[in-house]
Amino acid sequence: MNNKYQKRSGFGVIGGILVFLALILILTVPTYNRLAGSRENVNEAYAQVQNVVQRRADLIPNLVNTVKGYSDYEGETLTKITEARSGINNAKSPKELADANDQLTQAVREMNVVVENYPELKANTQYTQLMDELAGSENRISVERGNYNQAVKNYNTDLNRFPTNIIAGFTGYKEAEYFQASEGAQEAPKVDFNQNNK
Repeated sequence: MNNKYQKRSGFGVIGGILVFLALILILTVPTYNRLAGSRENVNEAYAQVQNVVQRRADLIPNLVNTVKGYSDYEGETLTKITEARSGINNAKSPKELADANDQLTQAVREMNVVVENYPELKANTQYTQLMDELAGSENRISVERGNYNQAVKNYNTDLNRFPTNIIAGFTGYKEAEYFQASEGAQEAPKVDFNQNNK
């Protein structure tokens, strides 16, 4: 009789453990899969940001060549553009990509200051088309950056909710990084064209 009771209680303990493990799996698997899908949305959105930033960077050499054909082009600005394009190609994180994109934006602004001295260049059809394409690229970058940051917000919010945060801790999921422009990138450069008219 004692032996039967021990067997039954042994089965009860094993059954309880199996039920407990099944509950953990039922709670964990959907959460893990949701996090995986959410993280993939972040990766996809970041790839789109990279695509539009790269498209913009690829337009720059044509713009530079057009400007060089009309002006005594400043070597320092060309170096800055080349370095910024290289930074875009070598960026490993949203912060690095944002910094390289900001550097490229600043270098293009400096180039546009040089262009102000050449009215015939500003009237050049190729130049105006390239500038229109750059403006379109800027708009696409802004849209895709917003989409990426929204995907990051959704993912990070989910990641920090209970009990998802516990499961994320065990499975190695970490918060995603926002794509942020550096300080001062929102400010327009200060240019005084009056000094050329003196």
